Amino acid sequence: MSSAERANNNSMTAAPTKTQQEQWIVENQVFQIFDLFANLPRNAKSALVELQRDNHLEYLTRGLKRLDPSFCVLDANRPWLCYWILHSIALLGDYVEHEVENNVVDFLSRCQDPNGGYGGGPGQLPHLATTYAAVNALITVGGERSLSSINREKVYMFLKRMKQPSGAFRMHDAGEIDVRACYTAISVASVLNILDDELIQNVGDYILSCQTYEGGISGEPGAEAHGGYTFCGFATMILINEVNRLDLAGLLDWVAFRQGREGGFQGRTNKLVDSCYSFWQGGAFALLQRLHAILDEQLVNFGPQTGVASDISGGEESSDGTQVDDKTCHFKLGGTNASCPVNLNSIGYNFVKQPGEMEALYHRWSLQQYILLCAQDMEGGLKDKPGKRRDFYHTCYSLSGLSLSQHSWSQDEDAPPLPNAVMGPYANLLERTHPLFNVVLDQYYDAHEFFDTP
Repeated sequence: MSSAERANNNSMTAAPTKTQQEQWIVENQVFQIFDLFANLPRNAKSALVELQRDNHLEYLTRGLKRLDPSFCVLDANRPWLCYWILHSIALLGDYVEHEVENNVVDFLSRCQDPNGGYGGGPGQLPHLATTYAAVNALITVGGERSLSSINREKVYMFLKRMKQPSGAFRMHDAGEIDVRACYTAISVASVLNILDDELIQNVGDYILSCQTYEGGISGEPGAEAHGGYTFCGFATMILINEVNRLDLAGLLDWVAFRQGREGGFQGRTNKLVDSCYSFWQGGAFALLQRLHAILDEQLVNFGPQTGVASDISGGEESSDGTQVDDKTCHFKLGGTNASCPVNLNSIGYNFVKQPGEMEALYHRWSLQQYILLCAQDMEGGLKDKPGKRRDFYHTCYSLSGLSLSQHSWSQDEDAPPLPNAVMGPYANLLERTHPLFNVVLDQYYDAHEFFDTP
C-alpha cells in the first residue's frame, strides 16, 4: 500500500460519522451499566432488575390526573396520553379509581366527532391515530358505559371517508396517506366488529407496494423500511387475511438484524437503539411465531406464495385446501372458501388463541435486560435509552415489549410463563397483551364479546 493510500485510509478511520459517534456513546453507556451489573453481588443484581412496579404506577396515575404546563405541546394527542397511561397501568395488573375511569370516558366522549372518529381533544379534527388511541383506551377501561360510548356506526362512516381508491387511508380530511393510517383504520374496524370487504379493498396492494428490498415495510412506497411501519403493515395484512402475500422470509431477516449489541431494537438500519421498538420490532416477532407454516413454505420456495395456509383455528381441511372447523366453520389464515366465508372480525380473536408455533427468533433475555437496566427509571416510568428522560410513550411500549418477551415462551396461551421466562423476580411478570391490537388480553376478550353483535 502506498503512503498516499495509507494516509487516505487513516483519514477515513479518523473521521467517523456523527451516527457512528452517537452509536459509540450509547454502546459505552449501556456496556458500563452491564459491566456494573455483572460485578455486583447476587442480592444487588436482583434489586437492579426488579420492575419498580409501585413507582411506575405512581408516575402513571399522577400523569392521568394532572400534567404540568410543558405538556401543552401534546394538546392534539390527549387520547394517546390516555391510552399510553391506561394501557401501562393495565399491563402492571392494576386499575385506576372508578371516578378517574368515568372522567376518562367523559373526556373521550367529548373528543368524539359528531360525524365519526375521535380528535386530539374536544372540538378537534377527527384523526385516525387518535381514533385508534381513544378506542384502545376505552377498551382498556372496559365496562358497558365505556364501550357503549363508542358510536360504531359513525366510526365506520369516518373510516369510509378516509379510504382511498388506492386501498390506503388518509389520517384525516386532506391528511397524509401512509401505512400507519391503514393499521389504525383496520385495527379499529376489527376490534369494533365493523370490518368488511369494502374497507379492506386494495389495502393489501398498497401495503405490498411499501415492502422494501430490505424486507421491512416503509410508511409509503419508495421510502425506507421502519420498525413502526413494519409492525403496522404486517399486523394489517394479518387482520385482512392477506399476510401470505408478504415476503415473510425477507421481513424476518430485516427485523432480526434490528436487535443491536445493546439487546434492544433499533427502528431503522444504522440507527440508535430505542426502547419503544421493544414492542414495534418485538411485536413483529410475536406475529411471526404464529405464522410458521407460511414462513416455512416461503423459505422452501424462495419467495412468497399465494394461498398458503397457516392454522389458526384447527379443524379439517376442505377439498379446496381451506381449513373448516366441524362446529363453527373457522378458517385458516391466507385461505379462502366460498362455502365458508372468512369472518374478518374474528381474525384477531382466532389469531391470539393459537399458541406460537415456534420459538421467538430474537434474544428475549437481552431485550428484557436492556429494558430493566437501561430504560427503567428507578423513580418510575421508562425511557428511550440511558441519558434520556422518562415519558409515557416509552413507558407504554417498553412495558408492552417486555410483556411480549415474557409470554413468548408460553406454548399454552392460557398458562402463565415459567419462571425462567421472566428476568428478575417472578413478580416482574406483566399481563399478557394482544400482539395485534396492543391491549391487555382480558380487556380485549371483554370487548370482543361486547361488540360481537349484528
